Order: sequence, then C-alpha cells, then structure tokens
Amino acid sequence: MAKDYYKILGVDRNASQEEIKRAFRKLARKYHPDIAGKESEEKFKEINEAFQVLGDPQKRAQYDKFGAESFRPEDFTDFRSFNFDDLFRDFGFGDIFDVFSNRGKSGPRPGSDLRYDIEISLEQAFSGLTTKIEIEVNSICKECKGTGAKNGKMKTCPNCNGTGQIKRIQRSPFGQSIFITTCEKCKGSGRIISEKCEVCNGTGRVKKKKNIEVKIPKGIEDGAYLRIAGQGEPGYNGGAPGDLYVVVHIRPHEIFERRGNNLFCNVKIPLLKAILGGEIKVKTIDGYAKIKLPKGTQSHTIFRLKSQGMPDLHTGRRGDQLVKVIVEIPKKLNKEQEELLRKMFEKEDTTTTKGFFNRMRRFVY
Repeated sequence: MAKDYYKILGVDRNASQEEIKRAFRKLARKYHPDIAGKESEEKFKEINEAFQVLGDPQKRAQYDKFGAESFRPEDFTDFRSFNFDDLFRDFGFGDIFDVFSNRGKSGPRPGSDLRYDIEISLEQAFSGLTTKIEIEVNSICKECKGTGAKNGKMKTCPNCNGTGQIKRIQRSPFGQSIFITTCEKCKGSGRIISEKCEVCNGTGRVKKKKNIEVKIPKGIEDGAYLRIAGQGEPGYNGGAPGDLYVVVHIRPHEIFERRGNNLFCNVKIPLLKAILGGEIKVKTIDGYAKIKLPKGTQSHTIFRLKSQGMPDLHTGRRGDQLVKVIVEIPKKLNKEQEELLRKMFEKEDTTTTKGFFNRMRRFVY
C-alpha cells in the first residue's frame, strides 16, 4: 500500500511548511527511540521519512505528483545521522533534545547540502547530456586542518574543563533534576582556539572551487533535481559530507509546449490545403514527420503523432506529439480573387459539402 506522508504526520494536504514542522516536532518528541524506547524505532523511521519529503518543497512537489514510489531508500537520511538541530532550535528545544538523544555538538555532524541551478534546452532534455559544472564549497582549511587555530594548536576549554558540556542541577519539591547543555564557549568541542588561523580567520574553512560532472537523464522535467551524494560541504568532527542538489530548468521552446511526456505545437496551413486536403510536413523534436490532411479540415483540428513526444524518465517510452492546425485566412484579396470567391459561393448548393467541393475543383482545376 502506498504511503500517505500527510496522514503519517497528521496534517492536511494544503498544510504550510510551518504546520508540517510543528507536526513533526510534536511526533519526534513523542516517538524518538531515545525518549520512547527502542520499540518506537520503526514508527520514528516512518515519521522521519515523511518529514524529509514534506519538509522539502521540491520533494513534496515530487511526492504530490508521483507518490512515495518515486523515491528510493537512499534518498532518505537515517534518523541516527539526520541533523535535527536547526529544526528544534527554531522552536527552542535544541538543548533539551540534545539531552534526550545523547548527542552533543562535539560529535560528528554532517556537512551542509548545496544547490546548483542549471538551464538546458528542450532538445537536451529529450536526448540527455553529460556536462561539467563549477561550484564553490567551504573546504577544510589545510593550514589549520579545520581547527581554526594557528598551526592547529588549541587548548582545553576552561568553562567545561574539556567535556564540552555544562551540568546544571535544579531542585524542586519533587526532587532534583540534572540538565546537561552544550558548552557555549567551545560549542561542545571541549577545546578553544588560542590564536586564530590567518588563512581561514579561525573558521576552519576556506572557499574552494571544484568541477563536478553531472549526468542529466533523458526525459527529465522542468524543476526536477538530481542528488549527487557526498558533493556538498565537508562534515564536522569526522561527519559525512553533505550532498549536492542540481535543479534543472528547461528553457521555453519556440515551437513546442511540453505537458508531461507529450509535446504540443501549432502549424499554420493555407486555406486551399484545408479545403482540398493534402500532405503537410511538420517539425518534431528530433526531425520531421508528415501529416495527411483530409478534405475539409477545420481550423484548430488536432492531429496526433504517436511516439513523437518526450521519453519517459523511467521507462524510456516516448509520449505523443499533438499538432493543432490553424487555417490561414487571407487578409487581403485583389478584385479578381474577390470575384472568384463570390462566384464560388453564389449558389445555395455550395453550402453542402458535395456542392462546395465540386465548385472548388472546377475553379482550381
């Protein structure tokens, strides 16, 4: 049975991003294994998966259109390595959740994800392509090895004595509680910088450009994104690097309009060709095709060219091309042409199909 992520989080399909965050926060505090026990692990995995999709506008759009089946297991971060800090800090629960999950900032943290927008033509989306892009990332400073300290020399934090945590005891009529929070001075690392590295100014990171090869598959749609694992910014304290998301934008085409895997276009035909019928040559995404017009073709009639559309991203099967013919009516006629048309339409039998075509043949041939 297909997963209903909205139902899992208990929100409406039109819920805002803030409503989705609030729903996830509430469920996470209730079902996280470090709070509710190991038996809630599967339930929390399901909640985590739903939030990773609905909490990301692009993934949410993909889910709304194609469903949960359009995602692969590797598209999701396991809850043990998923970084909840930013989300819970928004609601003032950062320190509390760190205590419950027994995970301080001194441990490994994944690097940030990066986004790159690329624009391609419809023809390139049809055939697919491999291209190189240049991105700028915050790489680990080689001079200080990411510590931010000059020559990599650091000293023990005097505020927490190197533990990275501060314990606070609070007494109440019901007993006493021990609260453990991350040390603000060393940010949980247990060490502080004696003197800043001159290369990175104490940040431990430096800007660096790098080239990455991107393979854009055939049939990709406008607004779709490609995830390139491990090509984001490096992690902290041995954490995994983030990912790179390449968002694909397809330029508007001068001839074709894409709707799913089908292509639509308009073709103008002369009045005589519409009346007497005949063959016309039309442009396709990868060449040309011929359409046989029947006699008396009406303006705005749509003809279907099977398998002349875009390839499906998953199966490779091509959609169709739908061609709307627009009959061109002459805007200016000379006196001889006007007189000829009057003679053609002067008798009542020209209102019938048979009489009309008989007169057209007599005047044309």
